[in-house]
Amino acid sequence: MYSKEVEKILLKVQKPGRYTGGELNSIVKDKSKVDVRFAFCFPDTYEIGMSHLGMKILYSQFNSYDHIWCERVFAPWIDMEEQMIKNNIPLYALESGDPLTEFDFIGFTLQYELSYTNVLNMLKLAGIPVLSSERTELSNIVVAGGTCTSNPEPLADFIDIFFIGEGEEVDIEVMELYRDFKKQGKSKEEFLIAAAQIEGVYVPALYEVEYNEDGTISSFTPKHGAPEKVSKRIMMDMDNTYYPDSFVVPMVEIVHDRAISEIFRGCIRGCRFCQAGFLNRPVREKSKDTILNQCRTLCDSTGYDEVSLSSLSSSDYSDIVGLLTTLTEWSDKSGVSLSLPSLRVDGFTDDIMNKIKTVRKSGLTFAPEAGTQRLRDAINKNVREDELLKTCHTAFAGGWTNVKLYFMIGLPTETLEDVEGIANLGQAVVNEFYRTEGRAKGRGVNVTVSASSFVPKPHTPFQWEAQDTIETIHKKQKHLKESIHTKKISFNYHEADTSYLEGVFARGDRKLCKVMLKACEKGFRFDGWNDCFNFNAWMDIFKECGIDPDFYTTRKRSFDEILPWDFLDYGVCKRFLMSEREKAYNSKTTPNCREKCSACGANKYGGGICFEKR
Repeated sequence: MYSKEVEKILLKVQKPGRYTGGELNSIVKDKSKVDVRFAFCFPDTYEIGMSHLGMKILYSQFNSYDHIWCERVFAPWIDMEEQMIKNNIPLYALESGDPLTEFDFIGFTLQYELSYTNVLNMLKLAGIPVLSSERTELSNIVVAGGTCTSNPEPLADFIDIFFIGEGEEVDIEVMELYRDFKKQGKSKEEFLIAAAQIEGVYVPALYEVEYNEDGTISSFTPKHGAPEKVSKRIMMDMDNTYYPDSFVVPMVEIVHDRAISEIFRGCIRGCRFCQAGFLNRPVREKSKDTILNQCRTLCDSTGYDEVSLSSLSSSDYSDIVGLLTTLTEWSDKSGVSLSLPSLRVDGFTDDIMNKIKTVRKSGLTFAPEAGTQRLRDAINKNVREDELLKTCHTAFAGGWTNVKLYFMIGLPTETLEDVEGIANLGQAVVNEFYRTEGRAKGRGVNVTVSASSFVPKPHTPFQWEAQDTIETIHKKQKHLKESIHTKKISFNYHEADTSYLEGVFARGDRKLCKVMLKACEKGFRFDGWNDCFNFNAWMDIFKECGIDPDFYTTRKRSFDEILPWDFLDYGVCKRFLMSEREKAYNSKTTPNCREKCSACGANKYGGGICFEKR
């Protein structure tokens, strides 16, 4: 638990419950009886970190081993950070209250590029050197996993080990290796060289990068026997993959304050902009019985009365109606409501609607992504306008009056006509409401159109594309706003400045490490929050470091350029990504994985949807 020094400052900060620990189902062990201590660090606030499913899974799994104690650490908000610095309190873990310097592993989950400054700031607050080269002992090993390790290079100078792919097995294997090396008194260098032989482990210190005069990579060379290609780890048998029987129940309200049941991993669709859809191939489902048992167990152990069914596209579960039938038989009796996020436009049927009527009608969310059929075909979003309107008709007849529609602007091949199409599609949904017989009487419709700025991501068909300039995005946002002619449509958009910086780090290389180090020295953190983000200050740092950020964003790459992440194997071959990009420019679609195999390469894992009968 937290110290008396911490107790003195808690009354001076907002939401002190973020920093106290002691929640239901949190795990406290006798540290004298464990061999490995792991600080699981989430580089954002408690409310966001405690909502993250990956942290819940690995926290419980690590602690299921008697000799491992995993504790949670979150980025302190600005008010708490100020008090900690003022009172010489180092960053500490919630379960024991011990500073991070006492841990064997300091592990970060990287979900968003604009959280990178929080990673370095948390190390700084803990009194741990941010550069891996300055951490010479076999302790305080800094590791990282999560989506952003699909291009780990902007953090290569700071992280000792990156976990590539899914963590349930590889994380444990690395900790067991560390346990043995620690007992034998071996060095950090010996440990890292040995760890690099484990599949799914990338040790950046064991690779040398050379650059061409134009700034592109000329060579990426392993040393000390490290592999030329690092392959992702993947859990193929989801029914027998570890899943917690309890979650830590927070004392303050968090973003997603409910039980979460993961129903499958991966996605069948192949939307060309979607990094998660390519990184997590192939689709691997849990059985209905496994999902039911996990939902029931979690609600019993936490007291939650709502379960969210988690996946990239929940309505794509192969027997979604059968699953909902099984779950509602239990949930109706138990007074538990089900929520089904990540619904596809073409996956919302009368059957599904009737099954989720127990959920409060706060609104339905769909993601057409683009405003015209030509552009939806270009990005392989196989959704037609008539399907969207039919889906909205079903929802309106069922009593819903709020619909959120997610779009992106700045997609490859996009024109102002495509942008205007977003407003037209929103208007068509409004019109559909008033055409619906049996709609909710006495209530109007509200359609929220949300437009984020497209950021090209590694391991997707658009990884070679130029990102729109900030000026172009502003022009498109203005055009979209002027194309909306009814108060029934609310328009939200993401700031182009933050999307630009996200794009820099999404496709960055090791040269950006000096930018990150300079940002850390200047106290940058919480760049994903408007309260803290300072675009001009970032541009000053790039200039100071002699780096042109446009090199990473608005520059189109050739197919023969060595990309910073080319040494990582996520199971989808480059040839397939190239062919998908060519199809995009011809507005040709690719069938989903259940309709036809497109030979992306993910069948190498020997299971999942690749081997199902179609």
